[in-house]
Amino acid sequence: MANFIVITRAGPVLHLTINRPDKKNALTQAMYAELADQLDSSDRDPTIRIVTLTGAGDYFSSGNDVHDFDAFIGFDDTTPVVRFIKAIANCRKPIVAIVNGPAIGIGFTLLLHCDLVYAADTVFFNAPFTTLGLCPEAGSSYWLPLLAGYQRAAEILLLAERFDAQMAVELGLVNKVCKATELQSTVDAVLTRLRELPIDGLLTVKRLMKQAHRKSVEQTIQAELQEFAWLLQGEAFAEAFAAFNEKRKPIFHTD
Repeated sequence: MANFIVITRAGPVLHLTINRPDKKNALTQAMYAELADQLDSSDRDPTIRIVTLTGAGDYFSSGNDVHDFDAFIGFDDTTPVVRFIKAIANCRKPIVAIVNGPAIGIGFTLLLHCDLVYAADTVFFNAPFTTLGLCPEAGSSYWLPLLAGYQRAAEILLLAERFDAQMAVELGLVNKVCKATELQSTVDAVLTRLRELPIDGLLTVKRLMKQAHRKSVEQTIQAELQEFAWLLQGEAFAEAFAAFNEKRKPIFHTD
């Protein structure tokens, strides 16, 4: 599994790289478990000050590996994806996302929990849950309307509209857009600045900014998981899954 999540350290910075480029960095349950373990351990390790998250190859992440749903057994606090969502939502350390390629599904919604997000100018974002007969997860139905406004969030979550990195900046979802060749150097400068600042102050400021939303985020995550589990058993997702495997457009009954 270490091959699918590459873990490196550079002094006080923990770098996590989603490394499944041949599958567009689609996330499996085993990958979620590794990410959750690393985020949880970073909180307990006083030598880690900052966590970065990026993808290998051309994608940041295309989201869930849909074939994992074949073995769906429900969501509880021991389920890897639930552990990951709660770990990233509750991580005490600053998380810097380096969006090197398209961010789709949970590959997009996880970014709403990151503290600083930098994206290449070539990337796009998409939350295609409704096209699969599903609902969004990771607290995104709370965070996205709060950050982007209800109407723009509705376009993204109800209509599953794809949008580019510049629009993400305008919506308040990304800090800065860079040329792909300048993305890493831009983030390196940010990491240098973070490393120079007293850690107690950083942790306190993050906690204070997040605490007013914590209860609402936790409640939303739980509600989303319940609805997601129900929709996952429905006819619409079954058709979407079959269409995906058969490489065709799904046919939904709308009357």
